[in-house]
Amino acid sequence: MAKKAKGNRVQVILECTEMKESGMAGTSRYVTTKNRKNTPERLELKKYNPILKKMTLHKEIK
Repeated sequence: MAKKAKGNRVQVILECTEMKESGMAGTSRYVTTKNRKNTPERLELKKYNPILKKMTLHKEIK
């Protein structure tokens, strides 16, 4: 039997950077997928934070 190739698409978690810095309770997190071959570095996307009620920068966490 042939071995299955490891997929290039992986699930990543994005966490709000402004919430972390402010020290407020709660976090804003999103789960998405990325192609690790095309984007080996960590993702940074602007997403909506429902606690702060505005668009904020979300960075990939391990």
